[in-house]
Amino acid sequence: MAETERLSPRPSTLDEDAFVACYGDVYEHSPWIARQAHRAGLSARDDTVEGLAARLAAVFDAADAGAQLTVLRAHPDLAGKLAVGEALTADSGAEQAGAGLNRCTEEEFERFQTLNAAYRARFGFPFIVAVRGLHRREILQAFEARLNNDANTERATAVAQVNRIARLRLAARAGG
Repeated sequence: MAETERLSPRPSTLDEDAFVACYGDVYEHSPWIARQAHRAGLSARDDTVEGLAARLAAVFDAADAGAQLTVLRAHPDLAGKLAVGEALTADSGAEQAGAGLNRCTEEEFERFQTLNAAYRARFGFPFIVAVRGLHRREILQAFEARLNNDANTERATAVAQVNRIARLRLAARAGG
């Protein structure tokens, strides 16, 4: 199982700059999370997917509301840029393509655009879900259901999904 697999290079052996270069991108455009995790000190436990994911999540979870909101807003709209050929981060592009978001029908694409706009208007950040293992129809269903959440519930859900995305990205790097 990838979660208990050791990461390579081992996080606890890296200086701050090397650590941020290797792991600073698991939270979308937010290397400060990796930097703070490194500054707090890393141990051999952080050399596993599970350990490093927990360490990074603790930093993100402890961040103030403004910093968390900045991370949430760093995420792309689903089936947005990818569907029209614009660049995403390598991780986001692969994740969205893996869920088939680059193969939306015209109707699905329009539905994503409508939901993206409604969600951003309601919550102030893009809809975030760990898409790995999901089909675009499942993502649309989750999108529609979560639009009914209150602001606090949805923000907590988005933060949890960002942490899940980071864990999945680490697992992929460990070969899982």
